[in-house]
Parts: sequence; C-alpha cells; structure tokens
Amino acid sequence: MSAPQVVVHHDKDLMAQAAAARLITKIVDAQSARGSASVVLTGGRNGNGLLAALAGASARDAVDWSRLDLWWGDERFLPEGHPDRNVTQAREALLDAVGLDPARVHQMPASDGPSGSDAEAAAEAYAEELGRAARPENHGAVPSFDVLLLGVGPDTHVASLFPELPAVREAERTVVAVRGAPKPPPTRITLTLPAIRAAQEVWLLAAGEDKAKAVTIALSGAGEIQAPAAGAYGRRRTLWLLDRAAAAGLPRELYPPASP
Repeated sequence: MSAPQVVVHHDKDLMAQAAAARLITKIVDAQSARGSASVVLTGGRNGNGLLAALAGASARDAVDWSRLDLWWGDERFLPEGHPDRNVTQAREALLDAVGLDPARVHQMPASDGPSGSDAEAAAEAYAEELGRAARPENHGAVPSFDVLLLGVGPDTHVASLFPELPAVREAERTVVAVRGAPKPPPTRITLTLPAIRAAQEVWLLAAGEDKAKAVTIALSGAGEIQAPAAGAYGRRRTLWLLDRAAAAGLPRELYPPASP
C-alpha cells in the first residue's frame, strides 16, 4: 500500500494537460525499460478530458502506441458502439487517432457480445482475459499495470464500485458484474479493489466543486466500504490529481505549496 500524494492544479483544463504529460512520460519510461506498457483507462468527464488532452499533446508521438496495452476499470453494460460506453467515448477522444494494435485494446464485453445479456458471464470472461495476460512476476491474477486511472464520483465511487454495494466488498474475484447501480445504466462491469491494487501506480482524477466533498472524505481516513475511493491505491504510488475546486475542502498540509 502506498500513501496518497496530492497534486492540485489551477483548473480542470490544466489538470488534464498535466495528467496527459505525466502519462506520456510514464508510458515512454515503461516502454524503454520493458518494451511495452499497460494502462487502465477510466471514463467520465475527467477520464475523457485526459484522453482529449493526450490527443492534443505535442509529445504524444513519443509513445509507441503499437506497444501499449489498454484495459478498462469499468464499463456500462450496453451494446457495442453505444455512445454511453466508456470504450466508445475513448475511441472518439483519442484511440481512433493513434496507431494502436487492436489485439492490445482489451475492452470489456458489451451486452450484445459473446456472453449476451449475462453480465456475470461477461465479467468472468474479462477476468479470464486479465488472467491470461498476467505473468509470474505479477504474483496475482491480473497484470501489474503501469498506471491505473480512476475518476472519483461525488459519492466517492471509483470505477463502478459504489458505497455499500456488494462489489466494493469483493475480496476474491478481480472483475464482477454490478446490478442496481445508483446512476444509469444500472448494470455494469467493474474491476474490484484487489484488481485495482495490483497496479504499480493508481491515479485518481477529480475536478469541480461537486467532487470536493468526496475528495475530502476519501482522504480523511474513511473506510473503503463507505468511501470506495479511499480503498484505491497502487503498489508503488497513489496519486490524487485535483483542481482547486475539488481540493477546496482539504487541509493545506495535505498538499505542498508548490502544487501548480
């Protein structure tokens, strides 16, 4: 478990641009060291904002996109191509504009995929795909992702792990179906906390006044069942990337004066 580090940016646009620059550096470093890199994407306005900033970054071509594995932290269980699916939005924001290897884009199953409308079977299929990608050095059932990105909801949810729902209590499985989610659509697929914690680095993104209470709760010692964001951390690093509005409720000692 890594202690959280907090970086506060002036506004959400600067946060997205800085996060994109950080991500490019991290991917390039991993590819230089091992030949490839792996990143877990997140949806929502901040996740998509980061991807849009990445698409417009002058340094984006430093990445060898053909040697990048992309995974997702969660997905809306909707038909392929549905505009609300995270993968659809990611393709529009960035993925269709770069030279990815389709075999290395590991999207979560759609509701009209091989598992049909069986969300539990779809979750199991994604868990099996993660398991096939794990290596002995990962010491677990999922790869040791280089960076796992998470948006933070106003209710402190991350991925599709909502407060008090069964998925946030899952301690064994790496991927589960979520039914009855408190925000639409009600059926989803999500990584669990054990899978999230397999990542080398976990970056949590939050911008806007509506995220301030959730950020303060998660960084103030709350339990992960009541505040799932509090249970999201990486093996080596846990980074909270915020704008000033989202950080408004934090005591100043939680982040250094040098934060942009």
